[in-house]
Amino acid sequence: METLMTWVIDLLSGKTSKELIIFVISLLPILELRGGLLAASVLNVEYMRALIICVIGNILPVPFILLLITPVFDRLKKTKVFRPFVEKLENRAMSKKDQIEKYQFWGLALFVGIPLPGTGAWTGCLIAALLGMKFRKAFPAALLGIALAAVIMSVVSYGVLGAILH
Repeated sequence: METLMTWVIDLLSGKTSKELIIFVISLLPILELRGGLLAASVLNVEYMRALIICVIGNILPVPFILLLITPVFDRLKKTKVFRPFVEKLENRAMSKKDQIEKYQFWGLALFVGIPLPGTGAWTGCLIAALLGMKFRKAFPAALLGIALAAVIMSVVSYGVLGAILH
């Protein structure tokens, strides 16, 4: 994750603002809010400003994933070119479905919120969509998870790492 975050920072530095860099990082799968707050700490973006930008960036793709990923995947699976890629994404996501499938709302909230490799809003919402979880249940769970991730990553980025890096 750190290598990808550094690559995005290097790619965009000098071309755009620090705030836009952390917003873009927070939008991206894999990096999400976790990477955005770490990047904000490294780029010396004021904490509250960074938190708001990263939370918005991480929330923005959630409704699109929950509402549109299944029909998009169904359509892409009808093509010879994209079928293997989509099936690989589905299989990888569904290999992590146990917690979400078993505990539904709370499983999704924890999956999104606990900053472990392979977790986060993108994967959690993909799993929720593939499991057929209703939007009215999945969206608030994802928001709660993003809030939990924001708290945890604030401590890590601006607390522990902030003290080390500054």
